[in-house]
Amino acid sequence: MTLEQIKLGTQGLVVSRLGLGCMGMSQSYGTAASGSADEAESLRVFEVALDAGLTFFDTADMYGVGKNEELVGRALGKVRDRVIIATKFALMRGPNGEMLGINGRPEYVHSAVDASLKRLNMDYIDLYYQHRVDPNVPIEETVGAMAELVQAGKVRYLGLSEATPEQIRRAHKVHPITALQSEYSLWNRQPEEEILPTVTELGIGFVPYSPLGRGFLTGELKSPDDFSPDDFRRNNPRFQGENFQKNLKLVQAVERMAKEKGVSTAQLALAWVLAQGHDLAPIPGTKRVKYLEDNLAALKVELSEGELQRLAEIAPVGVAAGARY
Repeated sequence: MTLEQIKLGTQGLVVSRLGLGCMGMSQSYGTAASGSADEAESLRVFEVALDAGLTFFDTADMYGVGKNEELVGRALGKVRDRVIIATKFALMRGPNGEMLGINGRPEYVHSAVDASLKRLNMDYIDLYYQHRVDPNVPIEETVGAMAELVQAGKVRYLGLSEATPEQIRRAHKVHPITALQSEYSLWNRQPEEEILPTVTELGIGFVPYSPLGRGFLTGELKSPDDFSPDDFRRNNPRFQGENFQKNLKLVQAVERMAKEKGVSTAQLALAWVLAQGHDLAPIPGTKRVKYLEDNLAALKVELSEGELQRLAEIAPVGVAAGARY
């Protein structure tokens, strides 16, 4: 299988139609802080992804407090010329994982990229995102410093994550923004209202993260008890109490349609995201080969206009119960 490569935005970046979100290999979804079994499986995921032609890998300096970048570096260092590495800065964490706030100060931009390059053991980063916009620093100042990284050869392209249309426009005036990363799936369609029209107008590529609703749209989660004690979803509003039960009804409707079509629930949900445009590259995350293979198979799922309409009716904008965070 060879994945189609697409242009992400209009600045020249080319990535595989489907990327790989690497966060869960190091944090959030019940991953042990260390352990050869987990790491061995994660490294196998990278191998299978590469064999399939997947070239787009997403990490961040905060994932696993730097451990995820180190893992990505170990897995992909030998094939550096074949892959596109995206990482992020701005969300600061302490040594024990505690959140320390958002930092978009220019001097921090420079120190953060150097730390990421060291952990990745690479000379440059293909796509460098501001993970969240710092409300206390004008975005022009942050992106100005990011632009200096491009001039220095440390970064090839710039991105933003979860920025507003106004912030995107202001940033884009300072230096071309190649990609915007935001949560987008059947249970989080809000980007359709203002974000997608804005990036389309400006020629900015779109990278949907959590396209499977943090695993909920796979149909495999039936109860909050399915989460391990250290899984962050236990404390996420959408996965608690009445919200969980309401959201489960949405998933069950997608599940029934998937069964009719002869595909997995995850494949149907991911195929819907892929059908929303040819200039977007979803980055479903996984730490298991079987789930990666299931996600890759979604690229072969074709949806008719009628099926797309049915899914839009099952999951209208704002359908999910509970806040995202």
